[in-house]
Amino acid sequence: MIGALFPLAKPLLHRLDAEAAHNLTIRGLSLLPTRRPPPDDARLAVEVLGRRFPNPVGLAAGYDKGAEVPDALLGLGFGFVEVGGVVPRAQPGNPAPRVFRLRADGAVINRFGLNSEGLDVVRRRLAAREGRPGRIGVNIGANKEATDRLADYVACTRALAPLVDFVTVNVSSPNTPGLRDLQGEAFLDDLLARVVEARDAVHPGTAILLKIAPDITLAALDAMTATALKRGVQALVVSNTTIARPATLAETALARETGGLSGRPLFKPATRLLAQTYLRVGTKIPLVGVGGIDSAEAAWTKILAGASLLQLYSALVYQGPGLIGSIKAGLVARLAAEGAGSLSAVVGRDAKTLAALPD
Repeated sequence: MIGALFPLAKPLLHRLDAEAAHNLTIRGLSLLPTRRPPPDDARLAVEVLGRRFPNPVGLAAGYDKGAEVPDALLGLGFGFVEVGGVVPRAQPGNPAPRVFRLRADGAVINRFGLNSEGLDVVRRRLAAREGRPGRIGVNIGANKEATDRLADYVACTRALAPLVDFVTVNVSSPNTPGLRDLQGEAFLDDLLARVVEARDAVHPGTAILLKIAPDITLAALDAMTATALKRGVQALVVSNTTIARPATLAETALARETGGLSGRPLFKPATRLLAQTYLRVGTKIPLVGVGGIDSAEAAWTKILAGASLLQLYSALVYQGPGLIGSIKAGLVARLAAEGAGSLSAVVGRDAKTLAALPD
């Protein structure tokens, strides 16, 4: 129903400032009665992180920053929802305007800067939904003015790990000064050790994920994957938004805005990095493929590159929630055509080829 209404609502939403439109959709979802989606085709089920996901199509962090509507989002058909990013103390983020639609490119640039209502608010909301069905994760970061950023990650982990299926350590947002410095080998090793220790102290069953940037070198990827494996990280999320600006962008004026670029132009670099990551970790830990998924074909390619789970966000701005069912139907059709009984049968099958994708 909601997917069918999106074509009617889109002209209104796109006449609004992008952030105002986003806030309006959150408000609309908060007014809907909670409903469970129809059961998914059994072939879409994914067994990873010690859990069963009904389908691999998840919502990326950044949409429901404050954990206001996770159950409404699950009701749209997502297999899982990642809320956040969350930081310990409430912070406003960067000044507006801070999000821009590049319509001709099917892309978005944002420089929100981890705006957050803070840890206590998000913890209360997640605690209020305890016992409800559905897979929920939370993306955590550090306050912009934090003097001890590692302590911020530990605080978020301790507070939220008992309330979610997974915690994603975000060291790859381009919009918090110095945050990507935590991707350095020594910092990352200390950070992951402390986060895992904090998780173990409060709720050992919660998975720890690490989200990486698409702009890293292969040498940096070698170091990050080795550190993640050493510290017991249970999945890698590949990837965050990019600070690069491909020469092919049509919206040249908007492309000059600072911030992270997401959407269709991110697909190739993020998929190439995903495949490169799969070549390094294989089946040791699962990968979550993010960046530029706007069709069943794009989702299938991410799986062939090595993704066991998928996340999308920017494409919803242009296609609405009907995209979720379209992707799931397309994946089922591809499985049928392949004669495969599950997605796990094809994960990483074309990683070597896709690792060499051209720009």
